[in-house]
Amino acid sequence: MKLGDLSVGYLYSLQATLRSLGHDPAVLLQRFGISADMLTTPQARISIPRFMRLGNAAIALSGRADIGLLMGDYSQPSHLGLAGMAAQCAGSLQQAFDTLVRYERLSNQNYRGHSSFNPPALRFYSISPYNAFNLFVVDSALASRAHLGRELTGGAAQLEAVHIEFPAPDYAESYEQLFGCPVLFGQQYNQLIWQSNSLGLSLQQSAPATFRHLESLCESHLQELSRHRRLREKVEEIVSPQLHRQLPSLSAVARDLGMASWTLRRKLQQQEQTRFQDIIDDTRRDLALTYVRDTDLALGEIAFLLGFSSPAAFQRAFKRWTAQPPGVFRREQRQVAN
Repeated sequence: MKLGDLSVGYLYSLQATLRSLGHDPAVLLQRFGISADMLTTPQARISIPRFMRLGNAAIALSGRADIGLLMGDYSQPSHLGLAGMAAQCAGSLQQAFDTLVRYERLSNQNYRGHSSFNPPALRFYSISPYNAFNLFVVDSALASRAHLGRELTGGAAQLEAVHIEFPAPDYAESYEQLFGCPVLFGQQYNQLIWQSNSLGLSLQQSAPATFRHLESLCESHLQELSRHRRLREKVEEIVSPQLHRQLPSLSAVARDLGMASWTLRRKLQQQEQTRFQDIIDDTRRDLALTYVRDTDLALGEIAFLLGFSSPAAFQRAFKRWTAQPPGVFRREQRQVAN
């Protein structure tokens, strides 16, 4: 179990932004193991922790804490792969957003969830708790979607409001300048709320026949991904986002998978040689290792995300898994990486 990964297409706008600020992105990308060949390789992915570290290195290099917002202006539908190209050919902005959300998994996979579209709100999932390490992820996601909405309609689409989960950062004034509408912080969701009449706008590059063709290709790729996912992976995908709320039950997960509890229990034993509780335990352990090693989240925040009753309970579990306290493990891993 990993935090997730992204297509290298998400790096194209970061490259362009750094160039616009007078910096050569190649040196930075190479430092994070991203070669020119990798950027041209179909289906190439980078882990979400690496993307977060890369973004923060770009902030340090440029001195721009709002670099995620700046990335929006350099976003293109093609950066989102096949789904982006299909959306560009859709008949309306609403159909374009529906396409991007429906096929989002072709370009990224995140255990915390995926975007959703409930007109007029285009919502980006929560990655709380927030700190300086991950604000730019939300910034870049919302800014790119806002830019695409306007770009696809020739600038005609307008936002009603933007909601941001985290408190206003030091560069808060940059948000309304970018989005051109009220921006509210400390909200329940990260979302763009579009003016209703904007969603019915035709797209400048609308091409119904091409859209249907690309849509069928997206559907085929999505089915192929699903076919190769093991039952254990499907259970992990349901379990992981719920850990910080309440440890999910076998019956609840079975219901989400459309099967009876006893069927899920039997299939896990026969197909995966494991038990449901083993998957819960392994998921918490693997995510704990990733969080401690690859992020700057405080240990108390990690304990909350993984559903532990207290930081002390988390530290006891971590020491049982690794024979080390999490703080020691993090320091040693950072020394090895450096």
